[in-house]
Amino acid sequence: MTTDNNPRCAVLGYGSWATAIVKTLTVNHHHVDWLVLNDEILQSLHDRSRNSKYLPWCYIDKEFMTPSNDINAVVRDADMVFLAMPSAFLEKFLKPLTESLENKIVVSAVKGIIPGDYLTIVEHMNRYYDVPMENLAVVTGPSHAEEVGQCQLSYLTVASESSTTAERVRGVLANDFFRCSLSNDVLGVEAAAIMKNVYALAVGIAVGLRYGDNFLAVLIAGCAAEMKRFIDEAVPIDKRDINAAAYMGDLLVTCYSPLSRNRRFGTLLGKGCSVKSALNEMTMIAEGYYAAECIRRSSMRRNIDMPIADMVWEVLYNNTSAREAMNNLLQILR
Repeated sequence: MTTDNNPRCAVLGYGSWATAIVKTLTVNHHHVDWLVLNDEILQSLHDRSRNSKYLPWCYIDKEFMTPSNDINAVVRDADMVFLAMPSAFLEKFLKPLTESLENKIVVSAVKGIIPGDYLTIVEHMNRYYDVPMENLAVVTGPSHAEEVGQCQLSYLTVASESSTTAERVRGVLANDFFRCSLSNDVLGVEAAAIMKNVYALAVGIAVGLRYGDNFLAVLIAGCAAEMKRFIDEAVPIDKRDINAAAYMGDLLVTCYSPLSRNRRFGTLLGKGCSVKSALNEMTMIAEGYYAAECIRRSSMRRNIDMPIADMVWEVLYNNTSAREAMNNLLQILR
């Protein structure tokens, strides 16, 4: 391990967001041990300093990067471990792990929920991997990997129950293009990151059905109100600014941007694709698919009115056509 001023980092995951995080850390001259479970990408990183499949134009300085397919070698000497894989594959990545994470800072960059477990990433790592809450953090906010990988200006939030942990994570990530604010609302920002994917699906469905900008504005306003209602009920705290970037900013960019994979997934559904064919069409995981089931279960248990999230669930899991589900929503949307 290394000093607090220059901690050694590990990144688990090899998709677009993991690549963007590695780019940010290496630009900041932090050494990164990088877990890559794809032989073609691993070879490309060794030969050309690029991820051949995800953000292939993004050069990563080999002086600060050691890619490997051995998770124990990757995390052994790390002070800080970043989780940056799709939530559905978290356990696939962690299954071979024998090294303890208990005394490391573990940072979730995963904007999703564990399918079938219905725990957030922080809850999961605390419960099953004995990582103390004070050693857990979340990095979240409006952050398309394509833009971060190009070093375009982005404002993100680091959340942890420990201000010391949050400051340490900010210390390795922050630079001129990757700005970081701090929060202690760990579960609140995780919930927002999960929910915004469901709402981007709703917007994509509307786009696929050829609704215009006027309606999309009303729909997204409804999504924001619904998200606030759910988070305030499910994760109550004394003070939360729902208009902050970690909540509203992430919702807006995911709903409006053509770079949003969840919006693209919803657009395919709105155009008439079946759920199975739309999933097969996607080259990257749409976290909203798993999140919709989680939010449905949680809102029903708490008796929270969630008509927009329910509309998405009807399309994904109840074999309701996108047009019928949207028409039903129109009867109650204001």
